[in-house]
Amino acid sequence: MHADQLLPFIADTFDQMPFNRLLGLKVTRFDEQQAEVRFDWAGQLVGNPVQQILHGGVIASVLDVVGGLMAVSSALSRFGDIADAELAEKLGKMSTIDIRTDYLRPGRGQQFIATAQVIRTGNKVCVCRMELHNEQGIHIALGTGTYLVG
Repeated sequence: MHADQLLPFIADTFDQMPFNRLLGLKVTRFDEQQAEVRFDWAGQLVGNPVQQILHGGVIASVLDVVGGLMAVSSALSRFGDIADAELAEKLGKMSTIDIRTDYLRPGRGQQFIATAQVIRTGNKVCVCRMELHNEQGIHIALGTGTYLVG
């Protein structure tokens, strides 16, 4: 695969993952500086039916997805053109090592935006900072994720 095809291919792959589709996630930005994922409010994402707020597991999962996407971007930046089989092998070895989620406010809103940026990356490990806001810009949660990338 040609180097300039990698990021669009990965974004499309993330959009098509069954779990990401279940949550309604859509990659809206994906480059070397930032990853962004959006999703709309849906009744199946409720964690507290009285307050009608997002489930904490949904929040943590979305932060992990956007952090993982950013970690993949950091790893891809080291590749040039790459054979499909080699790309599949490298992607198959990438995974979450650790994630910390800080819940700042209840998850209320009609649309949610998760963003991630790389804090530090190396040949084996990438550390990312993730945030979740609603459509009004209210900061709902933040996270730090450590990912195996090599």
